[in-house]
Amino acid sequence: EALGLFTGIGLSEAKARETLRNGALSALLRRAVLQARSALGPALDKATGTLLYNAAARLKDPKHLGFLVGYIARREILTDLQLSAALEYVRSHPLEPLDVADFERACGVGVCITPEQIEEAVEAVISKHRAELLAERYHFNMGLLMGEARNQLQWADGKTIKNEVDLQVLHLLGPKTEADLEKKPKVAKARPAPAEKQKVAVVENGDMGTETQSLLEQLRGEALKFHKPGENYKTEGYVVTPNTMALLKQHLAITGGQVRTRFPPEPNGILHIGHAKAINFNFGYAKANGGVCFLRYDDTNPEKEEEKYFTAIREMVEWLGYQPYAVTHASDYFDQLYTWALELIRRGQAYVCHQKVEEIKGHNPLPSPWRDRPVEESLLLFEDMRKGKFGEGEATLRMKLVMEDGKMDPVAYRVKFTPHHRTGDKWCIYPTYDYTHCLCDSIEHITHSLCTKEFQARRSSYFWLCNALDVYCPVQWEYGRLNLLYTVVSKRKIIRLVETGAVRDWDDPRLFTLTALRRRGFPPEAINNFCARVGVTVAQATMEPHLLEACAREVLNEQAPRAMAVLEPLKVTITNFPAPKPLDVLVPNFPANESRGFHKVPFHQTIYIEETDFREEADKGYKRLAPGQPVGLRHAGYVITVQNIIKDVSGCVIELEVTCTKSDVAEKPKAFIHWVSVPLACEVRLYERLFLHKNPEDPSEVPGGFLSDLNPDSLRVVHNALVDSSVHSARPFDKFQFERLGYFSVDPDSEEGKMVFNRTVTLKEDPGKA
Repeated sequence: EALGLFTGIGLSEAKARETLRNGALSALLRRAVLQARSALGPALDKATGTLLYNAAARLKDPKHLGFLVGYIARREILTDLQLSAALEYVRSHPLEPLDVADFERACGVGVCITPEQIEEAVEAVISKHRAELLAERYHFNMGLLMGEARNQLQWADGKTIKNEVDLQVLHLLGPKTEADLEKKPKVAKARPAPAEKQKVAVVENGDMGTETQSLLEQLRGEALKFHKPGENYKTEGYVVTPNTMALLKQHLAITGGQVRTRFPPEPNGILHIGHAKAINFNFGYAKANGGVCFLRYDDTNPEKEEEKYFTAIREMVEWLGYQPYAVTHASDYFDQLYTWALELIRRGQAYVCHQKVEEIKGHNPLPSPWRDRPVEESLLLFEDMRKGKFGEGEATLRMKLVMEDGKMDPVAYRVKFTPHHRTGDKWCIYPTYDYTHCLCDSIEHITHSLCTKEFQARRSSYFWLCNALDVYCPVQWEYGRLNLLYTVVSKRKIIRLVETGAVRDWDDPRLFTLTALRRRGFPPEAINNFCARVGVTVAQATMEPHLLEACAREVLNEQAPRAMAVLEPLKVTITNFPAPKPLDVLVPNFPANESRGFHKVPFHQTIYIEETDFREEADKGYKRLAPGQPVGLRHAGYVITVQNIIKDVSGCVIELEVTCTKSDVAEKPKAFIHWVSVPLACEVRLYERLFLHKNPEDPSEVPGGFLSDLNPDSLRVVHNALVDSSVHSARPFDKFQFERLGYFSVDPDSEEGKMVFNRTVTLKEDPGKA
């Protein structure tokens, strides 16, 4: 019966069957067709059927279906253009009743465009472009004429306008000639660079940087299809109440139509790479659209919060290049939140419950026997909770709603006899995330509450609570989390790693917390570029660490000045050194761009090279130093040749005696190696992946648990490395490229006389890790 109903309005059988597979759409279309048939009879023409189908498919709020179908059935909405205007009108005016006269004006109901009006409008447009038409004839863009005529006559039939344009152009130009029929030669367009190499200039905190398809470009304007400030009601699923429009009007008066976002971390741990995406998204979306972003600490769980976390979180936000519009705390609003909790009880939307925590866990707990207790009783008991008359776990305040995931009556307040770091002993009841988050967003007039996908199940409670209290309701938007392979980021697991001694602390450079990445030497620009490349996706993104490392190499190649260091030193004495004292050698800070300056390094008769840059026998393909095979010294302008090999009692090479020849007179060597002379002693820490498997938390991949998957070679400490003296004044987190070795960063453990360097990344990606 339904199949015949749908084919009867002009749908093909295939389209009708496809529609039937969509239960919601087929139910709406059936209603629309039956309503139209009752007014027009059983036979509906295809044009009417198309309008009915589009109305059912595109209407966001089904309550307006009958209203729109009435206009289609009465032949007052005749074109798709009118229907589009009607759909936009009902979407923009969510409150009942609709202003019928205003609706009809907006949709062109009753507007009659005469042939004379169309003729006059087309004549005016052709007159405007007469010179170009005569010059280009039929190669002129006729669509331009159509568009300008349509703009003058909004509700005119498009086919009628086209016919009139064709007629008047023919009258002006006459029939097409052979030249008119020839194809217009195409103008060659400059081919854009491949997407991965396109560089977009963006301004970050006053400094110019380059990113691949910058995050700001991804977030600007219409890119995300987010609602405009004040148009919250246009978002699918947004709940409109009789007070919504008035509250939105007040909201716009306060914000001036400005985009407002917030980054709301819990101050009970250190931020990790996933938070970097959240920071970039929240701060970046506000910045890209001329708005502001709050840093708001969700400090509602005093047992786990420490001052060091508050400090570290703000440091990391600012390290990534963002300045909060304001730094706020959920605890700033504890008084207001408590007042609203009382109001929620008075409105019959919350109650005091005595079920134990274990009784209300999960998605199918037993209903609370106290759900329908009298309002006055809940008010008294909630006051007793506030006064500390209940022990922890003996009473909670619960909200009367069912969440999207089926969870019933989430907790709004619980008892905790723990002093708060900001409010001290003032409170012994603390609000939950489900209660606090949306109300703090409302207080701060957030326009876009951006959060990760796992909070989608809380969207209904978000809207419900704001509306239950008749306060401004922001819009929650969800996006996919960013995860990395070969690591763990949960606070609980990182604490276990620290407790077992697998890592030193939250900032151990083998972790992917932001403090750890900074300590290892990752520049903030690299992390932001990595987030931009991942993009703002709805789906969860799980990335390989080498993609982040590639972003680091790109930035460090431009930022890290060159120096020379030797990890496994081999002493070399130049027996014919050409001067009685050390020479100064000029080394470019950036060899590819010498305009960026030079630094001096001493060149003495005693130098040190890497043990691996010398072999007693040169194998086929080996190009570095060996007896009979000279090698050049980078930047020095000399080639050295082995004369004597000195060994210890066990036969290990401990020193080489060589002669040197100036490069411009010596035969060109097969290779040039790095070296140091009059060096500084230093410690170098070389890092590899902390875990052996991609997913150390996956029991199918690592049955013994993540602690059994630790890589025993994740850290190698070189205690007696040597580095050239150009780095002597470097400070913690200063970065260098040690030529031929990789990119390194000064570690905060450095002391006077003994610098410590962390290897950030190697110069090239290890093919085995890709």
